[in-house]
Formats: sequence, structure tokens, C-alpha cells
Amino acid sequence: MSIDVSTETITAEQIAAGARAHELDRAHVFHSWQAQGPFDPMAIVKTEGSWVWDGAGNKLLDFSSQLVNTNIGHQHPKVVAAIQEQAAQICTIAPQYVNDARSEAARLIAELTPGDLNRIFFTNGGADANEHAIRMARLHTGKNKVLAAYRSYHGGTHLAVNVTGDPRRVASDNATDGVVHFFPAYPYRSYFHSTTEAEETERALRHLEDTIILEGPSSIGALVLESIPGSAGIYVPPAGYMEGVRELTTKYGIVFIADEVMAGFGRAGKWFSVNHWNVTPDLLTFAKGVNSGYVPLGGVAISDAIFETFRDRVYPGGLTYSGHPLASAAAVATINAMKEEGMVENAARIGEDIIGPALAEIKAKHPSVGDVRGTGCFWAVELVANCETREPLAPYGGSSPAMAAVTGALKKAGMLPFVNFNRIHVVPPLNISDEDLRAGLAMLDEALSVADAFVEA
Repeated sequence: MSIDVSTETITAEQIAAGARAHELDRAHVFHSWQAQGPFDPMAIVKTEGSWVWDGAGNKLLDFSSQLVNTNIGHQHPKVVAAIQEQAAQICTIAPQYVNDARSEAARLIAELTPGDLNRIFFTNGGADANEHAIRMARLHTGKNKVLAAYRSYHGGTHLAVNVTGDPRRVASDNATDGVVHFFPAYPYRSYFHSTTEAEETERALRHLEDTIILEGPSSIGALVLESIPGSAGIYVPPAGYMEGVRELTTKYGIVFIADEVMAGFGRAGKWFSVNHWNVTPDLLTFAKGVNSGYVPLGGVAISDAIFETFRDRVYPGGLTYSGHPLASAAAVATINAMKEEGMVENAARIGEDIIGPALAEIKAKHPSVGDVRGTGCFWAVELVANCETREPLAPYGGSSPAMAAVTGALKKAGMLPFVNFNRIHVVPPLNISDEDLRAGLAMLDEALSVADAFVEA
């Protein structure tokens, strides 16, 4: 559903409220992933469809879907109405009691998950979904170690950030949580000196099996892997890799956890990204797109075998807000709206027909673009200072004046971008209009002229 925002304006009252909110924010709010002093956050005073308005009244195209979670755009009327209707009935209830919103959300999710992932444990977000999935796997297998990939992100809570394989882990990683990292299949920056995708798959799987053998299969309870890594770079696994991971985890009795927190619920052009390879994990974690973040919600989809472990054995875990009625009602409305309006199919279409071709043209045009990759509404543009050496335009784990200039050019052009290290992610809502999508891609094309100026001569 595309919402017409052409006549929307921001009032003086909204701008004044935004200024007041910014003042209070700076006085009292402690922000995540920031040095608090120099940070000057943007106030948002209105959101609608694929657009947001900042504290100065500027209209910006949200090409970030916020944190890649507003899959159905902002203020979708069906979801807003569902939250309002639920609030009028039951705002909250403890998780030990049945509520119809949670039951229906679980049914809808279980219908969409692959294989026998028929039971749903609800959490408040993706990090705690991954923490609980790992706990379930450890209890199910009686084994403690967890394998996780470098260049990954699984959440900011204690275990989830230790499982994470990007620099955000380092400050909190004391190497005592049983996590073992391995190198993922990443064709553009191969750790295995591969020259083809087939080589990358074969070598990455050999490395993974060697890691399993050397660490000891009898000690490894779980392997957690983003089906398509998100904030780590949207590097789509090469053909055969996911199937190979599934085979290895089965061979060695390891629970395979597919992290679909960012890649799930249509983002990659299928309901879940594992569907691209017809792979069924033992546990699947989700959040973000399940209700577009309108109310915090995440969860774990559980296979029948792991469910049986806890049929007569107490599962030692829970959350006060597990399956919160407002969040669950938002999930029901979101999933139904996505089905009724064909959003997953639309994501696949625009990825294949619009985003992919446009990014290929952008790559051919701009010497700063080293790689473009993705599927559905889930793409990354990797910027480099030198296409031959693939030197990134910002160091791994940091930014640079070049990336700051590109980000500034995108915002000046009217875009709210998703930028991480040396990459710009193209991750708009699944129901963005073709017109708005093409406008955003044109903004990106123009801004990359700024990046080109930083390319080595």
C-alpha cells in the first residue's frame, strides 16, 4: 500500500514540539551506540508511508526503513487501527494467560515458517530471541559451545553481542561465554582467496567443518547464522552454502539457528530468507518486520524435536511481556496486510525489476562502487577508494570523511539513508511506490558523485 504524502505539510506547532523534544532529549536521554557528548540526533515530528519529516519540517524519503524494520512503511492504517482496537479491549496481560492476539499471531507465524517450526516463543525483540534460542539449543543438546560467524550481528544484550561477529562485540567480549567464531562465505571479500562463488562455497564449508572438528562436535550445542547478514553487509550466501551448513549441523548433532531478525518477513523477497535455499533450521529467530516495529516484538520458532525436549521439562526462561497483546495485535494486522496487499511479492518484483538493474547501472557509472548485492528490498552498495585493491572508503568498524560527505549529500538530496562503515544499504519499505523508489535511487546516484571524488587516481 502506497500512501500519498504529496499534500502533507508540517505545522509550526509540530516544529515547536520537535524543538522541545530535542531539548529534553539532550538533557535526559542516553542513546545507544553513541558517544553522548557530540551526538546531535535528528528530531522526527511526523511519519507517513515511506516518508518522515524532521524537526525543521524537511520531508525525507526513508530508504533505511529505520533500522530495517518498518517493512510496511510508517503509520499503516490497518496496523494503527488494530493497535487501537486491542488497546480498547486488553492493553496488557501476563504471559501465563491466553490472549487471542498472541494465539492468532502464533498461528499466522507458524503457517509461514518452513518445515515443522510449529511452536512460537515470543520475546521483546531480536536480541532476546537469539539469547533464548541459544539457551534452548544448549538445554536440548546438553552442549555449551556456540558457533557464530564473523561479520554478523545478533543483538546488543550480553550473550547476543558476544555471539555477534562485528566490532560492536569487542568492548564487551570477555571470551568466557562459549562462543567460537568462524569465517563466513563472503565472495566479494573472500577470506579463502576464492575467485568464483563455487570456490567460496566449497572453501567456506571446509573451513566450517574444520572448525567443528577442531573445537570438538561433542562440545558444540548450536550454530547461529544470519540467513542473509544485515547490518554486517547484506552479503547473500553463494549457491550451496546454506544447504552445506544445514548438512554439517545435522551431521555433527548441532542445532542450527537461523537468525531472520532483519532478513525475515518479506525483506529479502520471500517470507523468510531461508526459503531462497529451501533450508529448514531447527530454530528460527525473528523480530523487526513481524509487525514493522510498531510495538516491540520478537520470537523463536521452534521445531517439533526441540519442543519435545520441553514437553515435560520446565523451560527455564520467560519475559514479563512475552506475546504482549498490543504487539501481537500489530503482528496479526501486519501479516494480514502484507498478504492482502502482496507486499512480499512486491518486494521480489522491485528488487528484480528496479533496484537490481538500477544498482548495476550505478556500479558501472561510479568508480567508487566496488560491489552491489542483494535481493528483494535488501541491498548493499559497497564503496571503495580503489576498485582494484578493494580498499574500503571507510575502515572496518569505523567511518571516514568520505563516508560522512556521502551521507551528508544523501540527506541534502532528501533521503534518510542507512549507512554502515563503507556501505550504503538500500532497504526501503516493501510497499514503497515505484515512483518513490526510483526517486531514491536517483538521489543515491547523484550522491555517489561525491564518493567518486575520494577514489584514488
